[in-house]
Amino acid sequence: MNEIIQLDTVDKYNKLYGLETLHPLVTVVDLTKATHIVNHVGMNYGLYALYLKCTEGCEIKYGRKKYDYQEGSIVSFAPGQIAEVNTAEDEVRPEVYGLLFHPDLIRRTPLGQNIKNYGFFSYASHEALHLSEREKEIVMDCLKKIDQELKHGIDKHSRTLISMTIELLLNYCLRFYERQFITREDENADILQKFEAQLDLYFDDKNAKNQGLPTVKYFADSVFLSPNYFGDLIKKETGKSAQEYIQHKLIEKAKDLIISTELTMSEIAYDLGFQYPQHFSRLFKRQVGITPNEYRATN
Repeated sequence: MNEIIQLDTVDKYNKLYGLETLHPLVTVVDLTKATHIVNHVGMNYGLYALYLKCTEGCEIKYGRKKYDYQEGSIVSFAPGQIAEVNTAEDEVRPEVYGLLFHPDLIRRTPLGQNIKNYGFFSYASHEALHLSEREKEIVMDCLKKIDQELKHGIDKHSRTLISMTIELLLNYCLRFYERQFITREDENADILQKFEAQLDLYFDDKNAKNQGLPTVKYFADSVFLSPNYFGDLIKKETGKSAQEYIQHKLIEKAKDLIISTELTMSEIAYDLGFQYPQHFSRLFKRQVGITPNEYRATN
């Protein structure tokens, strides 16, 4: 990567590709109309971005996995993320459509209050959303509605209507990601199995005592997924968040140690990765309903 561009305004992106800016805080992207194509560059996003790629010529690199559908794929980025863009030399105008909007656009709007619910903004590129032809039509229709509103001209209704349509688009993406989790059931089952094995190994090999309590990021890294994607996958597969799943396993290990050993509660707490025994006691009582000492006495 030769250069990293600080992409903090909509106009900076449009000037980069030779596109028109109709609104200072939001733009609909159509790279088939670009007068300039950028090759081999990094972008440090200060904006929210969502791209629909209908061509293999333009690649946004973090790594790739086999597509569920070949018609198109969506990748998205949140402020603070860096992505590397590589465009094939023979691809003058790649078929890429998208949406960029500044955080200021959605401040004090319902979308601004709910933006954290759209965890896919923090997924890695190889966790892209792969669309069917019908799904692609729905995405394009939302982009078209936003573009029409931008061309209407800015008035007192513009911000509300645009943010509502963006929220509609993001909700469709949530639905499509849920469909993708279902169509990848076999792959997801393999990941869950690896997660359970890694979790058992973490406690059995005394990693907890040496490295502290296990984190979601630790296990996401072990299966080469982003924490957000990994957490959503575990939630879909088990009904529990990844953190809840880890805590459940931790409590089960604690019960085994309490019943089958003569270790003190402090020793058990340190073996499980707790820095302070009282934190272990509080979590155990919250999860089980009684203290570790009461559990030992009962059993």
